[in-house]
Amino acid sequence: MSRPWARACPCRRRRGGRRGRSGRLTRPSCSSSPSLRAAPSAPSTAGSTTARMSPFIGATMGSSDLQIQTDNGPISMPRNICCVVVEYLPGGALKSYLIKNRRRKLAFKVVVQLALDLARGLSYLHSQKIVHRDVKTENMLLDKSRTLKIADFGVARVEASNPNDMTGETGTLGYMAPEVLNGNPYNRKCDVYSFGICLWEIYCCDMPYPDLSFSEMTSAVVRQNLRPDIPRCCPSSLANVMKRCWDANPDKRPEMDEVVSLLEAIDTSKGGGMIPVDQSQGCLCFRRYRGP
Repeated sequence: MSRPWARACPCRRRRGGRRGRSGRLTRPSCSSSPSLRAAPSAPSTAGSTTARMSPFIGATMGSSDLQIQTDNGPISMPRNICCVVVEYLPGGALKSYLIKNRRRKLAFKVVVQLALDLARGLSYLHSQKIVHRDVKTENMLLDKSRTLKIADFGVARVEASNPNDMTGETGTLGYMAPEVLNGNPYNRKCDVYSFGICLWEIYCCDMPYPDLSFSEMTSAVVRQNLRPDIPRCCPSSLANVMKRCWDANPDKRPEMDEVVSLLEAIDTSKGGGMIPVDQSQGCLCFRRYRGP
C-alpha cells in the first residue's frame, strides 16, 4: 500500500446487529479467506463534490499481524477481522472538533463552510442514488485544512425504488428520522433529516437531547415532534434550513441540492455565530452583537 498510515476500521453487517451504548446499531465483524484488494480513489479536486468523500483505498478480508495505531499505541486485531482502509484525515471527527469548541463556539463563516461541505457531499451521494443512512458528526472527518469529508459507509445502500425495501431502524438514535425510527418506508430524505440535526450541532457545538434516554428520545421525536431548541441568536436564514430539513413529513424536506443553494446564499460577513458561553447571558440576542 502506498499509504501505510491510512486508517483501518472494522466493517459491520447491515442486519443482525444490536444496540450499543452510543445508540448505534453495532454489527458483528465478518471473516473470509485472507486477501487484500486495492481500489483507486475517485478523481477529485479541492472544490469538487467527490472531494467531500473519504476515498476508499483497499480492504482486507482477514490478515495476520494487523495493527491499528492509536493515541495509546498499536492495537493488534484478530486474524479473521474484515477491515477497510480509507484516507487518513488528521483533523479527526467533526464531533471531536465541536466538543473542543463547545465553550467558545465557531465563527459563523466556519459553521456555514462546514455545513456546505456536508451538504455538497450528500447532494452528490443522492445524485448517484446512494443513501448514507448514518449521517452524524462522528461520521464526518476533517482534513488538515478543515475541509469536511463524509466517511463510514457501513450501512449506506443504493436507494430502493420501493421505499418498503429499505431496512428499518438503521442509523444512530438522535439523528434518525421519525419514519426510520417508526419502522415506516423511507428514502433519501432520511439523510436530509439527519443533516438538519448535524447543522444544529455544528452551530451550537453541543449535543442534542443530552438529558433524554434512548427510549424517551425515540418516543418524543416520533410522537411529540421533538427537535433541538434553536438559539434565538441563530440567524433566521440558517434556522429555516434546520426546520425545513427536520420536518416530520419527508415530502416537505428539501432535496440536498436545494440545501446547498440555501447555504450558499447566506451572508456570513456580519457574523451571526453562536455566542460563547461566557458572553451569552442566555443568548437573548437583543443587542447588536450576534456572535463571531
